[in-house]
Amino acid sequence: MVGEGSWEAAISSVGSVLDAVDLSVGGSHLRSFCAVRPPGHHALADRSMGFCIFGNVAIGAHYAKTRHNFERILIIDWDVHHGNGTQALVEADPDIRFVSMHQWPWYPGTGARSDRGPHQNVWNIALSEGLSPERYVSELNDAVAEATYGWRPDLIFISAGFDSMANDPLGGFTLQNDHITQLTAGFRALADSLCGGRLISVLEGGYNTDVLGAASVAHLRALAL
Repeated sequence: MVGEGSWEAAISSVGSVLDAVDLSVGGSHLRSFCAVRPPGHHALADRSMGFCIFGNVAIGAHYAKTRHNFERILIIDWDVHHGNGTQALVEADPDIRFVSMHQWPWYPGTGARSDRGPHQNVWNIALSEGLSPERYVSELNDAVAEATYGWRPDLIFISAGFDSMANDPLGGFTLQNDHITQLTAGFRALADSLCGGRLISVLEGGYNTDVLGAASVAHLRALAL
């Protein structure tokens, strides 16, 4: 059962993402980090799931298309859990591409590599736990490169789940702060080259608070450079 405070926080989270989209259009704030709770990438159209009430990033993507007439959106999700809700909410639109790197097998049990979505617009990078952090970085970068080959998004979203860091209690990935810096800098450069620098990062999971804080700072610094 979701309490009143949780609903208020969830509505505020969505509002923050929509504000970030508006700011990116104006050009004064091309990049944003939405430090929101609750997260959103498990939420489905008709129900909450996995700590998520509303699909923050998916809603932001559809808002960018309907309110600001953006044609193509790229979503990159590095949370340790598959963004099943995001995929469900965007996969019917062939102009939204979704790349999810996640632990497999793991909650919520979706996100097999063979699942490419109805328009082949989904890249599920399902990886086992305990691999080298460099393997995770290279797999995600390769998938994003494939998703953007010959295709230019108007806006890029990152679902920044820091439960993909080493020592998170809800995952078995091994990323460190340096890898978050590397990924962030790379996707910032991608946004600069493909969509005028428009890049919106939205916090997803992360359940070791010390690790979450340090990773968020590393991410912010790379976004702000």
